[in-house]
Amino acid sequence: MKKLGFLSFGHWSDERGSLVRSAADVLTQSIELAEAAEDLGLDGAYYRVHHYARQLASPFPLLAAVGARTKTIEIGTGVIDMRYENPLYMVEDAGSADLISGGRLQLGISRGSPEQVIDGWKHFGYAPAEGEDASDMARRHAEIFLTQLEGKGFAQPNPRPMFPNPPGLLRLEPHSAGLRDRIWWGAGSNATAEWAAKMGMNLQSSTLKDDETGEAFHIQQAKQIRAYREAWKAAGHKREPRVSVSRSIFALMNDTDRMYFGRGKESDQIGMLDAKTRAIFGRGYAAEPDQLIEELKKDEAIAESDTLLLTVPNMLGVEYNAHVIESILTHVAPALGWR
Repeated sequence: MKKLGFLSFGHWSDERGSLVRSAADVLTQSIELAEAAEDLGLDGAYYRVHHYARQLASPFPLLAAVGARTKTIEIGTGVIDMRYENPLYMVEDAGSADLISGGRLQLGISRGSPEQVIDGWKHFGYAPAEGEDASDMARRHAEIFLTQLEGKGFAQPNPRPMFPNPPGLLRLEPHSAGLRDRIWWGAGSNATAEWAAKMGMNLQSSTLKDDETGEAFHIQQAKQIRAYREAWKAAGHKREPRVSVSRSIFALMNDTDRMYFGRGKESDQIGMLDAKTRAIFGRGYAAEPDQLIEELKKDEAIAESDTLLLTVPNMLGVEYNAHVIESILTHVAPALGWR
């Protein structure tokens, strides 16, 4: 068995063919797609977070709304850019959303990805400390966030408070027990995956990572996952970690599917994320179900993971994306042992 979820990038645009034409559209349709996915038996609803773009941004109102409108589906992010976050306020937001959902939050956090503006986190009031760069700042924010999720008191209470306090130092409220074990780190390299293991976070690995060996993407990603698991074991954590990978996978069931995605065989792509980082972007999959099953059997990283996130073309609307999800659940997942 493998947990299956969708990952929406949350785009909106008024361009021709888009069924998601405004921010209001993408927010309401994101909730509706989670409801539809839950009805189909999917395990997770995950959302990307980007700033300064016509995409989903501030995640917690959406996560709370999805939690209130669904009952069983996991609700997550992939990922929240920690360069932009006040980790203490984020603890309160995350605790609230998790309690509304009944403990179904699966929060993916990370250093973030290339963005729309230069050093956008500066406009949010954040700056690296002396000797840090922006990646260091993101990890520092993450460590504070993880520590405060444990729910230990740290703040000295006012001797004359407005309301009575429990004894001892005060913690942030509301506290959601167990959420600390449901934090994931989006790792772009083997080293950051190993750091995530040391910190006791689950691993999210997307379709983009540093090109560290020149091998096919799925092979490099499988090696990243194995390095993470070894680091987790060495750290001595008590629980079993979770690992997710994301993929664009489309079963070509009808002429509409073939029109959108029947472009022929895709391959990995190589490029530069910045002046110093050579990256590899993993191929997508689109084929008739029987062929699709055979191709997916060869993907080593999918085999190594316990959770697979299906990236969905959200601008094609809820009905079509529900069809995409149902096609995978019905015609592909059982043959691969995912269901």
